[in-house]
Amino acid sequence: MGTVIENNAVFGLPNLEVFSATLQDLASADRDIIVVTSDSRGSGKLVPFAQKYPKQLVEIGIAEQNLVGVAAGLASAGKKTFAVSPACFLTARSFEQIKNDIAYSDNPVKLIGISAGVSYGALGSTHHSLHDYAALRPVNNIMLVAPADNYETRQSITLAADLAHPVYIRFGKKAMPHLPNPKGHAFAFGKGRVIKEGNDLTLIATGETVYPALQAAEKLQQEKQLQAAVISMHTIKPLDYDLIAAYAANRSPIITVEEHSVYGGLGEACASFLLENGFRNPFKIIGIPDEYTVTGSQTEIMNHYGISEEGIAAVALSLL
Repeated sequence: MGTVIENNAVFGLPNLEVFSATLQDLASADRDIIVVTSDSRGSGKLVPFAQKYPKQLVEIGIAEQNLVGVAAGLASAGKKTFAVSPACFLTARSFEQIKNDIAYSDNPVKLIGISAGVSYGALGSTHHSLHDYAALRPVNNIMLVAPADNYETRQSITLAADLAHPVYIRFGKKAMPHLPNPKGHAFAFGKGRVIKEGNDLTLIATGETVYPALQAAEKLQQEKQLQAAVISMHTIKPLDYDLIAAYAANRSPIITVEEHSVYGGLGEACASFLLENGFRNPFKIIGIPDEYTVTGSQTEIMNHYGISEEGIAAVALSLL
């Protein structure tokens, strides 16, 4: 896999390309791996998969509800089914099918939401998936995952292939840096990864927001001699409550960061746990506010709403 060095960070591939490569590796040894798409093989980086394994890909067309229904049927027959579609449409148009055909029926479909968050940029609010965590968190029997880098992506897809229960995994479009792993912990669903250690405050981020959180932590260290912990909370449900509690114990500020509405996502899940368990840390959710997003690229939109090195650092200083 190619790498690029930018601002001292080593960048790999977009997570979607790692997803596709991992799926190809798995399919080469397992004919039960089936991909179902809604006219998404191009945007999902699945053209190479379709060329290599044409009998293991089902094209539904732009019919997301049918996509989920077909995927559920295949999974019920023992296939390891990956249903791939833009996150905004997969989780909104197909919500009832996800709730009933997959979660309630316990069909172990791997729902893959592509171009998530504000990845579609200037296509606007109709194409942004800022609701998916909030929509799916209350649904029983489905795990929610947002990998932060190529390592987390490969691990999540490899583990998901053999899961006996449903999972939703979301991906953006950008090339992602290889994140540090100072504690050397292996990837596991439901267990956050400590990307940087620190005692002055804690940044809990998910998906593509982990890197700007790490940038903010490094900025605070260089400019203010503050040590901020950074956690990649790749699994939004179930949350790693033990890890949150461990970092909340010193009563330092906690900031959550997500490419999602401030309502119903990672931040509110963390806030609920902390409040219910007696923690009173200064706390702030960084995400997309309750408005239709400004027009721009993914980076421009995230910068506008403070999901950036400067924005996160500024919020940290205000809490401190």
